[in-house]
Amino acid sequence: MPKIRRGHRDALVKYLLALSFTVVSALATAPAPQLSPALDEAATRLARLPASDGPGVNGPGNGRGTGKGKAGKAETKKQQADKRRAKKKAAARKAAPASDNPLVGHPMGVYQGPGDQAWAPYVNSSGANRELLAKIALRPKAKWFGAWIADRSIRASVADYVANSTGGDPNVLVQMAVFRMVPWEHEACRRLPTPGEQASYRFWIDEFAAGVGAAHAAIVLQPDGPFALCAPGGSRLPSELVKYAATRFAALPNTHVYIDAGAADWPKDNPAEAAEILVRAGVGQVRGFALNSTHYVAVADDIAFGTKVVAELARRGIPGRHFVINTSSNGQGFEFSQGRGNHPDNANVCRTPAERVCVTLGIPPTVDVANPRWGLGEELSAAAAEHVDAYLWFGRPWLNMQNDPFVLDRALAMARTTPW
Repeated sequence: MPKIRRGHRDALVKYLLALSFTVVSALATAPAPQLSPALDEAATRLARLPASDGPGVNGPGNGRGTGKGKAGKAETKKQQADKRRAKKKAAARKAAPASDNPLVGHPMGVYQGPGDQAWAPYVNSSGANRELLAKIALRPKAKWFGAWIADRSIRASVADYVANSTGGDPNVLVQMAVFRMVPWEHEACRRLPTPGEQASYRFWIDEFAAGVGAAHAAIVLQPDGPFALCAPGGSRLPSELVKYAATRFAALPNTHVYIDAGAADWPKDNPAEAAEILVRAGVGQVRGFALNSTHYVAVADDIAFGTKVVAELARRGIPGRHFVINTSSNGQGFEFSQGRGNHPDNANVCRTPAERVCVTLGIPPTVDVANPRWGLGEELSAAAAEHVDAYLWFGRPWLNMQNDPFVLDRALAMARTTPW
């Protein structure tokens, strides 16, 4: 083999090292879906290879290639930093939204009209107030539908909402919350639905489904779900009615149903009770469940709780359920019982960004549930990526008692203090 002069050899080594670095960098920075498993493994192995024992790129004898002296220690630190970056990339790939998530790939529609109590205040505002109110009015949200909309009107009401929210685009996702049970909340603990109320409920649900039709929809079914367990005499009648709605909506071609199961603080630390609510209500027929509709629990706590509920459902023979979390009101998450003010449903809003145990807007609606921006950490991000379909806004903390009417000062304070 012909001998290579020292100067030429050094230049050749420089070139080969630079070319190797370029290949490894390209592999490390390429989007995960574009790498085959073999290439991904090769890139990892390349990153683990020790440095060459030959001359470094800055000339012979500088110590980088041999790992000796201070320069060798600097190279070791660089390798450690590269490993940390590779680990983060692997975690990010693992935390990417699951491909079977039915909400992915559909832009979220924004309803713009009188059916949203925040819309008129936004339209009629100006300046700084308008910018703040846009954080509520222009965000995708779930409109609540209940018995206040008559049986004969619900089909048209839903169809109008769908048309407004989608703007005629059939790919747009519509969000709705169905709160139709009568009686419900504390009254549900005192009496059962009458035969007439049961018939009205089923008719209303059928008409609601007709209004949704083929639209892409995410439906949160019966917020404050734990009230189903307080029915007189342990009756399952309320749960059976919710199950009727769940089954009816799940039969629609593009509708994904999430039955309300309370929140991490209700039933507190009791995933088995939450699972019981869901099993009775027909969770085996639908995509999954919803958490935090009227509470303020931190996202991290609801992810941890929801993951346990998923495991409990699987133990009961209903595997693969997913869930959504309401993030409209938990920018500074706290338990419902800790709420300050005249009533926990109307807990005090944050007045400054630094205040805690107060209500402010949380993570904006998204299917990017494991984004590092949310500060969840590796373990919770992985759990969210596996089990959470989306963070949605199906709570209404800007309304008095989360019901009605719209409270301007409350809305402005939340928009002003949100960390997002």
